[in-house]
Amino acid sequence: MPNIIEITDFNAPELDIYARYTEPQLLHIDEPKRGIFIAESPKVIARALDAGYEPVSMLAEKKHVAGEARQVMARCSGIPVFTADFQVLARLTGYQLTRGMLCAMRRKALPDAEAVCRDARRVAVLEHVVNPTNVGAVFRSAAALGMDAVLLTPQCSDPLYRRAIRVSMGTVFQIPWTYLKRSDGTEPGREMEALHEMGFQTAAMALEEAALDIADPRLAEAEKLAVVLGAEGDGLAAETVAACDYTVCIPMSHGVDSLNVAAASAVAFWQLGQRTKSGDTRGKAASCNRQ
Repeated sequence: MPNIIEITDFNAPELDIYARYTEPQLLHIDEPKRGIFIAESPKVIARALDAGYEPVSMLAEKKHVAGEARQVMARCSGIPVFTADFQVLARLTGYQLTRGMLCAMRRKALPDAEAVCRDARRVAVLEHVVNPTNVGAVFRSAAALGMDAVLLTPQCSDPLYRRAIRVSMGTVFQIPWTYLKRSDGTEPGREMEALHEMGFQTAAMALEEAALDIADPRLAEAEKLAVVLGAEGDGLAAETVAACDYTVCIPMSHGVDSLNVAAASAVAFWQLGQRTKSGDTRGKAASCNRQ
């Protein structure tokens, strides 16, 4: 069983990772070893454990120790579980815990893009998406709507930041992902070369006069397709759009000119990820709006 420790001292150094370290500090906390991230809620923590992430410690609301958190704690024998009442934990962390539980976990080494994409036919690519809420939402849509992997440029927000993990509902642990880098530089457009070298056609989501409708059959027929989405506000770099095989847009009505990147990703993934070259539907289950 886990080692349950009631919090009596807010200044205990073991609590620094929950109360006083920023997420960039957690990323570098044990260098040269890999860093730490914080997963929130029993369901999300369970998905991280399923994906092989190693727990370091937990912070749990006292009432959940014998309740919703019990099954997750049973999988983490020997680690410390710091516990207190709701008001104490909210005061310690500065926010209300989702489902009353946090878990500090060690990061794993990221695979390279070639390994992530080896068997993939549909991948999502994010360029300079810096809002962790948007990153988390894109991951959730990618996992649910037919993408086989997610690739990010180095400027994107970290998918293992607490907010991104929470918004994704733990799907960052269920869909393969990594950063898309080139050894000779990461300037805009060069990432598209790497995708082409892996056999992907590339579709830039951008507001351009000559853009294809997202329902264009050429996109559905592509054997391997990378759907490329850009930063909040500015969208994709012009160099990236120019380097892609297709420029694609979502038809709008009522004078609306664009969607938030997270909303646009859901539409794009549904349309472009649901069919294979043969036209077979890829979806496996009906959708629901459960949080």
